[in-house]
Order: sequence, then structure tokens, then C-alpha cells
Amino acid sequence: MYGNFDQALISMNTYHKASFYLTAGFPVWVLAASITALIHPPVFTWFSGPLITAGLGIIMLGMGLTLTVDDFRRIARFPGRVLLGVLLQYTVMPLSGWAIARLFGLPDVFAVGLILVASCPGGTASNVLAYLARADVPLSVTMTSVSTLLAAFATPFWTWFLAGSRVDVPALGLFLTTVQVILLPVVAGILMNRYLPRATVAILPAAPVAAVLFITLIVASIIGAGRDEILHAGAPLVAAVCSLHASGFCFGYALSWLAARDVTVSRTISIEVGMQNSGLGVVLARANFANPSVAIPCAISSLMHSLIASVLAAWWRRTAHNATDDTETDPAQ
Repeated sequence: MYGNFDQALISMNTYHKASFYLTAGFPVWVLAASITALIHPPVFTWFSGPLITAGLGIIMLGMGLTLTVDDFRRIARFPGRVLLGVLLQYTVMPLSGWAIARLFGLPDVFAVGLILVASCPGGTASNVLAYLARADVPLSVTMTSVSTLLAAFATPFWTWFLAGSRVDVPALGLFLTTVQVILLPVVAGILMNRYLPRATVAILPAAPVAAVLFITLIVASIIGAGRDEILHAGAPLVAAVCSLHASGFCFGYALSWLAARDVTVSRTISIEVGMQNSGLGVVLARANFANPSVAIPCAISSLMHSLIASVLAAWWRRTAHNATDDTETDPAQ
């Protein structure tokens, strides 16, 4: 669900319009699946173990399929904006995760999970939400790409640095898992895009829908499996996760506005910073920590950041006022 939105999401044929609607409805599907998982966990808990890892790998492969050399050339065109966004991604969110875990007095297992998801790269739905908000989609795509590629180093480091005093954090294990489920599929997708263009064109329209499907399954599975712990932790855990993402959206906007003085750039960076790759957090938690409850804040995170970002996108879309906004054509029309 990344890059090349004219090809992947904004085509005028019926199939692509259906893909757009299914992708834009991502928060609805996640919310409905999460509620169902809390009511009757077996509906989704079958999707577990290797299936979760494979699902995230397919999402990352879809990302790689949409990336081209031009996407990375944007870094050279707007290095300041990209670096600002990535810097905020890997400072605001990890530090907020640490501070909020202490503020809410979360148990170690949930605190580590919150810090872990806060240390992940940009979310898999951020580019779609940037488009819906009439923000700078190319900048969003580039930021997601760069933060994802840096995740192999940044995510293990921040998790170890901020959570290592609470539990034993396997930094090397986090690094190796991130390489396997992020870097390898993304690189494979880039190579397919470059050397198998016909196959890429055939697969690309299904990538956004596949991403929505697998993220929904991953989130619902973890919530279903951790139903008792979630109900026991209750409001404090949900409030902590919500506060984490609210912090990312707010500080992402405010700090980028102070640096760039550009509303569109600030909205883009706000969405990118506030939305995390929660699916990666789930996979890292399940693969590297003995207690499966570490993954629960990551699963709740996917729901919270999607809901907050959807509200922001709807609000910002209504208040967009620049010239390009006035003439932009909606893909649903």
C-alpha cells in the first residue's frame, strides 16, 4: 500500500476503485475484527505463529513492489523534509513510549510492548491516510521507505536502550527478525519491480487489499489470544496506547511546523510519525520475548493509530485550501 498511487489506488476502473474503498475503510475492518476477537477469540486466533510472520512478509513485499528509483530520488530533492520526518519518527515515538509507560505505571510486560511498537518504523497505512488527508503523498512514501530500511538498526537499539532495564531485551534477535520480515521482502519487491515489471503490474492492484487483510488478521489474532489480559488491564492500557499515538501526531505536527513552516509538510509528517508498523511490533514481540503479552500493546496500537489518523485525515481533507486541493479529482468520482 505504498507509492505509485496513480497505479495502485487511483485508477478509474471498477477494480481499482473497489481496492481504494477497501483500503480507505481499514480502521472499520480493524475495529470490527477486534471487537469480534474479544467476543469470540477462535474466529481469529487460528491465524497465529508462522502465519503472522508470513502475513507481514507479504505486506512488506507489496511495499517493495511499489518502490522505484524515483521514490528514492525524492530524498535528494527534499533531504531536509525527509530527514526531519525520520528524525522525529525515531525520537518522538520511542521517548514518548518510555515516558507514557512510566506515567501510566504499566506492568513491565506491557511497558516493553509499548516501547517496542513506539520504536517501529512508519505504519503500513500511513501513505493511504496521507492521500485521504490531501497531504504530501510522495513525501509520506519516501519517509516510510527510509524509516523502514533503518528499522533493522533503530528498532532494536531503541527497544534495548529504553526497555533493557525492565526485561532482558534480545537486541540481536530483534535485528535478525527485522531483517527477515522487513528488509528481505522489501528488497525482493524492489527487484521484482525492476526485473519483472509485467508480474509487478499484475500483482500491484491487489497489494493494498492484501495489506489491509493481513494487518486486520494479525491485530485480531493477537487481541483474541490476549483477551483475558486486555480485559484485566482495561482502560489504563488502552489509554496509554492512545496517548502514545496522540503524542506522535501532536509533536510530529508541532515540531515539523516549527522547522518547515509548511502546513502540508506538517500534516504529512504528523501522520507518518503518529502511525507505526504495529504488525512488525507483533512479530518482533512474538519471536523474541517469552511472554506473549508483550505483543498486546502492539495489536492495540494498530487500532488506535488507525482511528486517530482517520479522524485527522477527514478533518484535514475538509480544511485543505491550497490551489491543488481545489482542482484535485477524487478517485471515487
